[in-house]
Formats: sequence, C-alpha cells, structure tokens
Amino acid sequence: MARLRLRTKFLLSLLLISSAVTFATLLIVHHSVLLRVRKEIAEELRNSVITFQDFQQEREASLTRSAELLANLPDLKALMTTRDAPTIQDASRDLWTLAGSDLFVLADRTGKVVALHTTSPGFSRASAQEMLQRSILQDQPNYWWFGGGHLYEVFLQPIYFGAPAENESLGVLAVGHEIDDRVAKEVSRVASSQVAFRYENQLVISTLPSGQETDFVRQLQSLPQPSAEQPKEIKLGEEQFLATSLALGRSGDPAVYLDVLKSYDQATLFLSELNRLLLALGIIAVAAGCVLAFLISDTFTRPLASLVAGVRALETGDFNYPLEISGTDEAAELARAFDRMRHNLQKAQQQLVDAERLATIGRMASSISHDLRHPLTAIVANAEFLCEQTLNGRRREDLYQEVRVAVDQVTDLIESLLEFSRAREHLRPVYGSVRDTVQRVVTALHARPEFSRVSIDVSCQGRGEGWFDPKKMERAFQNLLLNACEAVPADGGKVEVNILDATDGLEIRVADNGPGIPESIRDKLFQPFVSCGKEKGTGLGLTIVQKISQDHGGEVCVESTSAARTVFKLRLPHKGLSDLLSPG
Repeated sequence: MARLRLRTKFLLSLLLISSAVTFATLLIVHHSVLLRVRKEIAEELRNSVITFQDFQQEREASLTRSAELLANLPDLKALMTTRDAPTIQDASRDLWTLAGSDLFVLADRTGKVVALHTTSPGFSRASAQEMLQRSILQDQPNYWWFGGGHLYEVFLQPIYFGAPAENESLGVLAVGHEIDDRVAKEVSRVASSQVAFRYENQLVISTLPSGQETDFVRQLQSLPQPSAEQPKEIKLGEEQFLATSLALGRSGDPAVYLDVLKSYDQATLFLSELNRLLLALGIIAVAAGCVLAFLISDTFTRPLASLVAGVRALETGDFNYPLEISGTDEAAELARAFDRMRHNLQKAQQQLVDAERLATIGRMASSISHDLRHPLTAIVANAEFLCEQTLNGRRREDLYQEVRVAVDQVTDLIESLLEFSRAREHLRPVYGSVRDTVQRVVTALHARPEFSRVSIDVSCQGRGEGWFDPKKMERAFQNLLLNACEAVPADGGKVEVNILDATDGLEIRVADNGPGIPESIRDKLFQPFVSCGKEKGTGLGLTIVQKISQDHGGEVCVESTSAARTVFKLRLPHKGLSDLLSPG
C-alpha cells in the first residue's frame, strides 16, 4: 500500500470533513424545507376550505333568494291550483327555463312529485320522490340530492295560496344545481387546489386526471376524516398530495364530502433547484478550501519535505545535503536539531572508521605476522641447511622443495590480501564448464596427503556451463572445498558438490558432514579474519569467495547448517555472467 504524504493526508481529511459537512447541511436544509413546505401546504389547504365555505355561503344565499322569488310567482301559484299532474308537468317547463336551474321539481301539498325537469338524464322521478320525502322531514335551507350518478344542491320553498301567513299550502318547489365539471373547476379555481366531490364512498366528480382519479377511488377509505385537523399524505400515480376533507351535508343528511388536494411534489419542485444550488456551492467551497489548504499546508510541509530529503540523503551517506532552515517554529527547530545531529554523527562515524581501520590493520598485521612466521621460519632454516657443504644432492633437493613450498604459502597469502584491491574489471571471463573447474580443485585436494581419505563427489544437473573467470572461480571453489575438507573428520569425511543449471543462473552447493558452523561466528562468517578451530587459517577464505562471487554478479550464503551437515550455496546468475562480456 502506497504511503500518503502529510500534505495529502491533510487535504484528504479536509475534503472528507468538508464533504461530510456539506452533505449534512444539505440533508438538514432539505428536511427543514420539506417540513416548512408541508406546513405551508397544510395552511393553504385550511385557507382553501375557509375560502370555499365563504364562497358556498354566498352562493347558497343567492340561490335561496332565487328560489323564494320563483316560489312567489303568480304563474307558478296559478299552475299549482290546477292540481293536474300532466298539466303541471307540461306548463312548468317555461318556469324551469326561467329558473335557470339544473333540477326543477314541483310537488303537491301531499308531497307527491307532479313535475320533474333535469338538464342531464338519469335522475328519475322515483329518486326525486325519495329525496323529497327525506328532505321534507328536515328544516334546512339547502339539501343534497343524489341519483343516477348526479349530485345536486337543492333548495326547497313552500308554495302558498295567497300570503304565507295564511298558511294555505299549494305544494313544494325544489330547485337544484348540479355539481358537475363546470362547478368542480370553479371550486378548484377558488380553492387553488384539485377538488373532488363524493357522495358517501362514491366519487361524483373531480378535477384530477383520469389516472390519478382511478388511484383516488381506490384510496377513498384512507382519506382523512372531515374533523381531522392535519391533512393526510396520499400518493396518486407518481405524485404526492396532501388532502383534507370537508363535510358539506348537515346532520341527518347523507354523507357528502368535498376533498381538497394540493400537490406536494409541485410545491417542492423548487427544492431540486435549491439542492443543485447548494451542491454547487458546496463543491465550490470544498474546491476553494482545498486550494487554500494546499497553499497553507505547503508553507508547513515544505520544511518537513526538506527534512525528509535530508534524512534520505543521510541514509545514502550524504552528510552535506542542504537543508531549508528558516523561521523559529517547531519545524525549523527540528531541522536545526537534525543538522547538528548529522554533523555529530559524521564526526562519530569518522572516528569509528578510523578506529575500525586501526583495529583492522592490527588484526591483519597480527594475522599476517602469525601466518608468515611459519613459512619464513622454514625458509630461513632450510636456507641455512642448504649452506652446509656436507649435503648430498638428494638432501639438497629435499630442502629446496621445502623452501619452494614455504615460498608458495607466502605467495598464496599475498594473493589473498591483494584480492581485496582488485576490481571487477580485472576479470577475464571465458565460456566453459564449471564442473571441469570444480574437478581440477578436487584433484588438487586429493593430492594432499591429509585429504586423501576424504570422499568428494561432484554431480551436475544440466550442462553447467557459462561465462566466468576460471582462475578466480577455481580459487573460490578451492576455498570452499578446503574449508569443507578441513571441517569433516579424517576418517569417514564426505563432501558433496552439486551443480544445478537453474533458469536464472548456475547454483553450486557444497555440502559436508562436519560438525557445523559455531553459533558465535555464523553472523560474521564472511567478514575478514574470522576463523574458528583452525591453527593455520587466515580468516580470509570465505571473504575471498564472497568477493569473487559478487564480482561475477552472484552471491554466496550458508543455506543450512547443523551438527551433522552444512551446505554453502554459490549462485552465478546468467545476467551477471553475460554482463562480464560488455565493454568496460
């Protein structure tokens, strides 16, 4: 997972906080506006009902006066005195036209309907008779008649012969005005809402579209009671409405209701625009805040970035990387402290290097003096013997060979020391067999009397060929195999060399059945002058093996070690071997 910089964390935190605050603000504003809109719609519904009631009172008063004037017409009284139903039916048509009503009913003094005129078919004489009998029993200025799917607001007036005070009744006049589409639209305009008239649970007329009207009929049972103070939310189609109901009939009348519905969705259309505006403002605020935070954070994080660069430079050994130190804040104080620390560290490191160099020189001088003492002593002693005149030729040859062996030992030690100063470009790679190089080392070791009884087996999986410096690698294998032969017991010692041609290079494993590597030197096994249990060891063998393998682009390591088996693995990659052929 990629590590985030301090500035990035700061900007992301600001972005998340700003986004959360903006989103929370939008939710709060959205919720508050919805509550406010709902409250305003409920208030508008109440005002619409009050407005309709005022309009209805004025309308009822006007229609009542019209019915009174019509009932006092001499022509109507004269017609009712005939008491002949067919005559009254035919002659009352002109009076109905004069009245301009949708329903015109005349009944005799017994309450029997003798004349019926309607603008719309469907309202029968039987329905008129039933409604009239029900209305006569109540003393009200207006009544609601329903029949044949038609709803009428009816006004009754008694017809008297002479003055009303004489109480000589000729019959009853009923004038009705139908609640039709024209009336519904007028009421909708007055109430500024959608309206619906229903008789009990049957819809009579509404201003709703056909699809919403169908849903409204299905939800008639769930409509609010006329006495409910709070409107109820209903869904018609895909649109939300707030609805309230008003009872039009008085006590004793059939249930006639006016339902007033106001669209909740249309009232909240502006909220979408408000949300988009708030969202745009929130995005602008977040973007502006991020830019401002970036500029501000850059002031704080620039010294820290310079300090981080100085730390990374120090990690690579650069003690002179320039630091940006300005101001007196905590970051500047930290940079100054770091600058002092690295100067002290550089001084301490130099002192440590000097001390380590002296210690290394001392160890090397001690090791070299110790290792040179034995061959030089042999050279001096044998040289003195060679000076004697009494030596025969054979004895002189033996002394010469011992001097030669001592000189070879000195030369070998000097070559080991010079190996550390030889760079990689001194390699002379050729394409050859690693197994042949190992086999030459095995042959040389078997020629030494002390290793004649040690079993050394060489196996190869694959061709085991590549580009390498035969002389250098022979020296590396000699050190590895020499250590292995010295570690195994004189009787029963066994050394195994396995050469594996892997996909990424050559792997050479040298295993022995010796007692294993002591715990005390395992971590520093490849350091110079590290040796254990060898009287004639210089402590440079494995160090030279490591350097030669690294010069070839490879590596050497202890793959495993135990009380019964130790395995060294030397790896020579193909890429590293091919690089030896490149110029320079």
